[in-house]
Amino acid sequence: MELDQRKKTILKAIIQTYLETGEPVGSRTISKYTDLNLSSATIRNEMSDLEEMGYILQPHTSAGRIPSDMGYRYYVDELIQEKDREIAEVKDLMIKKTDRMEKVLKQVVKVLATNTNYATMIMPAVHATTLKFIQLSRVHEDQLLAVVVAQGNLVKNQLIDLTEPISDEELLKLNLLLNTQMNGLSIGEINLEMIQRMKEQAGIHSQVIGRVVDAVAEAIKPDDEANVYTSGAKNIFRYPELADSSSASGLISALEDKEVLAEMLRETELDGAADGDDIQVYIGQESPIDNDHVSVVTASYDLGGGMRGRIGIVGPRRMDYKNVVDNLKTLKIQLDTIFRPEDADDTASGPGETDE
Repeated sequence: MELDQRKKTILKAIIQTYLETGEPVGSRTISKYTDLNLSSATIRNEMSDLEEMGYILQPHTSAGRIPSDMGYRYYVDELIQEKDREIAEVKDLMIKKTDRMEKVLKQVVKVLATNTNYATMIMPAVHATTLKFIQLSRVHEDQLLAVVVAQGNLVKNQLIDLTEPISDEELLKLNLLLNTQMNGLSIGEINLEMIQRMKEQAGIHSQVIGRVVDAVAEAIKPDDEANVYTSGAKNIFRYPELADSSSASGLISALEDKEVLAEMLRETELDGAADGDDIQVYIGQESPIDNDHVSVVTASYDLGGGMRGRIGIVGPRRMDYKNVVDNLKTLKIQLDTIFRPEDADDTASGPGETDE
């Protein structure tokens, strides 16, 4: 017999409450935790139907109900299907968003190089520090799959090897424990005290908690391989103080080394956070590039959901700072809005089309 939505909601509430308390669940408890606005009598009738169908059990005559193996199986299958659908939607969204982001950012650095006559660079926003949810699923008897979704809809998968068997009920409890404790937190907020508390609650599966936490930390840490888009490197030859062979060679090498540029942009972002100003100006000897004749100006942009990127401009010490800062402020405003959900289909106002 197919479960209607009311029975699904009540069954889910019974299982989640039982996982939290370990005690049989009564109709009055369910009436407090569901949005059905049903009386205890109506819920009792639904629970009786669920019991007849084999999804819940009544361990004692006057006690509440507990999930049966059949109920757990239904809950697990529904949970996995629900998360699989959500993850598939997230992946599809991110593929489309990433493809669009790459096209827009490559155009942004070209426009910026043209408007300023300097060398420009931009680092895509790939940093997501806040955990959205974790889904643990069984792959084999001795292996789990941890699906980690970070804020900004960044999805990572991690296999977890088991040293002890784990039942479906225990797996559900671990899912509930991990998500209750860690959802919405950054890596910095997942501290040792919290981990120890979760291990104590996990009992004999404390080692699993430790491995899952390690997997989460590994999954949502910043990507070491930064992709930096650049444009306008040849503009440095416009300025005599940068065009001599030694200066030009060093600058070209620096602008071709994506790891060096990424590290420079990360460091300037930290400076901005410390100063409370997203736009940072480095003049001459202050420059993170080893050249006294160079100035560097950087700024952050925000795509929402905790995802931030960084823009940089490299030019002579006598650069037109007002023009550079004005261009950065304009691009910051455009990039802050262009990838928002409400603007997802509005490509006509992208920064790349204002220069044509």
